[in-house]
Amino acid sequence: MKRRKLEGVLLDVDGTLIDSNEAHARSWSEALTEFGRDVPPERVRPLIGMGGDKLLPELLGVDAESETGKRFSDRRGRIFLERYVPYLRQTRGAQLLVERFRREGFRLIIATSAREEELCAMLRQVGLDDLIPQKTSAEDADRSKPDPDIIKAALDKACLRPETAILLGDTPYDVEAGIRSNVDTVGLLSGGWDADALRDAVAIYEDPEDLLKHFTSSPFSSVA
Repeated sequence: MKRRKLEGVLLDVDGTLIDSNEAHARSWSEALTEFGRDVPPERVRPLIGMGGDKLLPELLGVDAESETGKRFSDRRGRIFLERYVPYLRQTRGAQLLVERFRREGFRLIIATSAREEELCAMLRQVGLDDLIPQKTSAEDADRSKPDPDIIKAALDKACLRPETAILLGDTPYDVEAGIRSNVDTVGLLSGGWDADALRDAVAIYEDPEDLLKHFTSSPFSSVA
């Protein structure tokens, strides 16, 4: 796909801007343990980046829209908000990178499969809520990543065309959702995935700080 002038950046949150993937895995594990399901965090961890609509069927064969699935998801959400959100921190260099994007004049919009309540709480906790005013979350899409719904919703809300936007994410689910939306993805290793898992990204960096160090040679630079 031939890229036109870059106009906007779609931003994943968990593992990309906020160091929260492990917290999500532990929240799921603790919630499921309360319901008598012994699922250690390391079994959940590779599925973080999907929404609950994908994770529960994959992990337990449970329909997320069933009564059981809703109880699991709701309890996980409370555990995450109460036990983990107060201790979350930005990924290294996240705020500085967002500020650079703003100086470049890009339209910024969050594109995440997280629930809106959790998204807002996380952004407030790490001090990013005022820097990225436009947001899309699980409530804006029928299906979570790697389905393309949330990426398409973000493009529509930000009035962007796929060829004028780049998605910044940290999981293979981000990369696949980008491909299925005709949006290039820049991958970060800060979420715990290795470079091979993100091999279909157009570029890969360690974390936001590393991307910022190499900004002028990155896909986000007009001189690259």
